[in-house]
Amino acid sequence: MTGAADRRAGGGDEGVALAGAAIGRKTGGGGDGPALAGAVTGRKAGDGAALAGAVAVLAAANVLNNRIAPRLAPLTSTAATGALLALARSRGITWAEIGFRDPARGLRIGGLLASAVAGVYAAGIALPATRRLFRDERALSLSRARVLEEALLQVPFGTVLLEEAGFRGVLPALVARSHGPRTATAVSSALFGLWHVLPAVDMAAANPALTRLAAGGTQAGPAAAPPGGVPGTGHGTYGTGGAVGPERLERSARPGPRRPSGVETARVVAGSVATTALAGLLFGELRRRGGLAAPALLHLATNSLGYLFARLAPGDPPAAARGRAAVTR
Repeated sequence: MTGAADRRAGGGDEGVALAGAAIGRKTGGGGDGPALAGAVTGRKAGDGAALAGAVAVLAAANVLNNRIAPRLAPLTSTAATGALLALARSRGITWAEIGFRDPARGLRIGGLLASAVAGVYAAGIALPATRRLFRDERALSLSRARVLEEALLQVPFGTVLLEEAGFRGVLPALVARSHGPRTATAVSSALFGLWHVLPAVDMAAANPALTRLAAGGTQAGPAAAPPGGVPGTGHGTYGTGGAVGPERLERSARPGPRRPSGVETARVVAGSVATTALAGLLFGELRRRGGLAAPALLHLATNSLGYLFARLAPGDPPAAARGRAAVTR
């Protein structure tokens, strides 16, 4: 009996309930068994409803942040984060289960990784072969004030807060109750990938160099060689994914490249979903090792520093200068 309870320990109170049912049957309290089994079934149903509610909250926030009210993303994401935490706590999930633990260790891990991101970005804009991928039209079209808003407000509170609380906190905690931590990480990472579909559509329009790269194209003439964009985390390069959308580019009055085809956009979306799902697995492992602080710092550095390095990336020389350089060589 004890062995059976131990095998069910990963299911929380379910193992205790089943063990209690076995005791009831042996001691003549057979009536308790069905009651306890019913309690277990009820708990599973309640956890399932809470999980569905959490996914619905995230889906609504995704549409609001990317299509309806992108500038209000910090408010939307803060409200959605509160709703997700309330759902989890209503199911008896502890703060530690959500990921609010080991802050000192998490800050050390996240700080080291954030420093590594800064180093990679610095190398990326220094190398001519990769520099073009770090020039994003949306970041370049922003004023300095808007860049600061994106890096210091939109990214931390409009993106990182909700995504870490939701995909590394509440969702895995809910799924782990019935299916264990590995399944919880896989499910939350897959949903994290799907979360980036709408931002990736915007990214395909704003990052033509990255779109051609995803489509396997090459730079074939001036029309195919516009400024590119940073290969970020799928948020339309940075921020919430919709804070600066394609409409901003259309208002910019500067000549731009052709819009990507449906096939090219689909490839960018598929690539973004796959890479962000893999990033979700990495973030999930960081959460396991250092709580929510570790993935949150890496996530923040990846997105916020992206704005800075997109502005710092040197532009391409004019066509005439490129021609003279070719003749000289």
